[in-house]
Amino acid sequence: MAHRYAIYWAPPREHPLWQAGCAWLGRDPETGETFAPPCLDGLEGVRHAAITAEPARYGWHATLKPPFRLTAGETEASLDAAMARFAAARSAFPAPPLAVSVVSGFLAVTPVAPSPTLDALAADCVAAFDPFRAPPEPAEIARRRRAGLSARQESLLARWGYPYVMEEFRFHLTLTARLPVEEAERLRRALALRLAAALDAPVMIDAIALYAEPAPGAPFRLLRRHPFGREP
Repeated sequence: MAHRYAIYWAPPREHPLWQAGCAWLGRDPETGETFAPPCLDGLEGVRHAAITAEPARYGWHATLKPPFRLTAGETEASLDAAMARFAAARSAFPAPPLAVSVVSGFLAVTPVAPSPTLDALAADCVAAFDPFRAPPEPAEIARRRRAGLSARQESLLARWGYPYVMEEFRFHLTLTARLPVEEAERLRRALALRLAAALDAPVMIDAIALYAEPAPGAPFRLLRRHPFGREP
C-alpha cells in the first residue's frame, strides 16, 4: 500500500496537453519515462529543474481530491473499486478553454472562465471519497495554517482535511513553483507560446485517475484511469 493517494484529472494519454505537460515537467507519471529539460529562451536547465521539481514530483495533473492517507480498514483495492463505480455513473463533458496563468505566484494551466460542471466534479470527488481519508496529522494542519487561512478555509480544513476545496477550489494544472513577479510574467508569455497548440486542442473531461505516492517524498505515479460511463 502506498503512503498517500490522490484523485486527479489527467489529460487523455494521446492528447497533446498530456504530452506537452509531461515534457515540460520532465516526467511521465504513468510510464515513468523521463525527458530532457526543454529549450526555452532565457531559462537555463538548472533553473528549470529548480522551478519544476515540486510539480514534477506530483506529476502532471489537475487536483480533484488532494493527497490523503487511507483510513484504517480501507485498501488501495477498495478505493480503486469505489473510483470505478463513481466514474461509471458520470458522463464526459468538454473542458472549458484553457490558458497559462499566474496563480498565487506560480504558473498553471487554468480555465479562462468559470466552469460549474468542473467545480461540481471536484466537489463530488472530495465528498464521495472522504470515507477513505484518514485525518491529517497535526504537523500537516499546522503547515496549512502557516499559509494564513480565512475563517472559511479553516472550516474546510477541519471538515475535509484541506482548505482549498468546495467554493475555494480552483481547477489548475501546475507548471512551476512560486516565482518572482517579473520572472512569472516572462515565463507565462513563453509557456503560453510553447503550449499554444496543446491548449488549442479540444479536450474532454472523461475520466478520473488514481495517483499514488509510494513513500514519503517519492514521485507520484498514475496507477489507473477510470473512464466515465463505463461499467466496472
